[in-house]
Amino acid sequence: MAADKMMQFVSVPQALPHKRAVDERVHDFGEIYDRFTPAHAAQQASRCEQCGIPFCHIHCPVQNHIPDWLRMTAEGRLEEAWELNAATNNLPEICGRICPQDRLCEGNCVIEKGFNAVTIGTVERFINDTAFERGWIKPNKPLRERPQSVGVIGAGPAGLAVADQLRKEGWQVHVYDRYDRVGGLMIYGIPGFKLEKDVVVRRWRLLEEGGVQFHLGCDIGAPGSPGFAELRSRHDAIFIGTGVYKARALQVPGVGLPGVVPALAYLTASNRKSLGDDVPAFDEGTLSAEGKHVVVVGGGDTAMDCVRTAIRQGALSVKCLYRRDKQNMPGSMREVKHAEEEGVEFVWLSAPEAFIGQDRVEAVRAIRMRLGTPDSTGRQSPELVPDSGFRLPADLVVGALGFDPEDHVTMFGEPELKVSRWGTITIDWSTMQTSMPGVFAGGDIVRGASLVVWGIRDGRDAAASIHRHLLACAADGSALAEAA
Repeated sequence: MAADKMMQFVSVPQALPHKRAVDERVHDFGEIYDRFTPAHAAQQASRCEQCGIPFCHIHCPVQNHIPDWLRMTAEGRLEEAWELNAATNNLPEICGRICPQDRLCEGNCVIEKGFNAVTIGTVERFINDTAFERGWIKPNKPLRERPQSVGVIGAGPAGLAVADQLRKEGWQVHVYDRYDRVGGLMIYGIPGFKLEKDVVVRRWRLLEEGGVQFHLGCDIGAPGSPGFAELRSRHDAIFIGTGVYKARALQVPGVGLPGVVPALAYLTASNRKSLGDDVPAFDEGTLSAEGKHVVVVGGGDTAMDCVRTAIRQGALSVKCLYRRDKQNMPGSMREVKHAEEEGVEFVWLSAPEAFIGQDRVEAVRAIRMRLGTPDSTGRQSPELVPDSGFRLPADLVVGALGFDPEDHVTMFGEPELKVSRWGTITIDWSTMQTSMPGVFAGGDIVRGASLVVWGIRDGRDAAASIHRHLLACAADGSALAEAA
């Protein structure tokens, strides 16, 4: 009986796929976990309690039917498991790798206390990699082709989700992106040890085969690329999913010294090198950690990407400077654990006061912090500890304090496109439409720096609204033509 296969958490312990040994994995940018075998995937899926109110589902931004496809996996019904998973997620093979499951689905698993959560992410990865290998995943073949077109600005998670959903309905979709590859931060921001790039390229090729047209190296509003007004004239609707890329600046003396670099520039150089691109700044050592003492400032997932990248580049030492303690760190605890295993030293409750050096950075002058009274969000505010300064040697300092929006209003030249006081685009959340008719937006450019899975959710919601908008416009056009 199917029920006999589930609720095995009382007898089957949690087990992740085999993790590569530290002394092996730190020498390359390959993913650190092997894949489950079918038997191990079924066994781990069988630990699901099949609870009446599945908190894993509730806390998944795309509302994945997690208990259902776990049951199907436990029963060996892998194609059905994939179909159900793909019904709510346009990039499931990517989410299975990079979602912070410990903060989302797995972190809310009801058996987490005492029995350890079901390994939802690794099962999801197994399901979808199996689906690709067995040829179950096919390009979109809509039942009918519609003449209206949609212009999508940004080929990141939100833009790809919009494009995928709209092609299923037969709309003509054109995706414009400033980069030379599809994927945005999934290609250039996230290191290969978390997401190997052929996984992203595989999805890109699938969308192309399904009829999505990509226009790469196209920075809307920049010289040599179409302007926003021209794009609106080309298409019947627009979706803006540009993301946020402007690094939050380190506000301390010496920040302009050579050797003090933003996280995205550092990670992009590393990823481009891994992709085989010519990267002069990397080859010259400006954006390489090889043979250097590295200090990364920040405590989020981007900071973890930077410290683990520096280890793989052959840094002499890697330290992560964070102003709060480990319990208050915003990044994934799994990533912290991986970093500690790989030799990263965390300097908790510390913040930079200045960067020291003559021709380039030579050290970080830091000060100890303590957690004071809670702020309006309930989070304890860090306070300086008087007379607690200390120095850390540093040949390379990477600022990883997060990202803010660029000035998109100026770039697009559209004062009608309303933005918030933070620079994010303002939308009606019930429709995902901006202040301009027929222009929709989602992902980080609306939310601020967030997760890939939230970009997918916004893209799916926007695609549903764009579909309704185009149908309404087509109906109005038909009525006007009949009246004429």
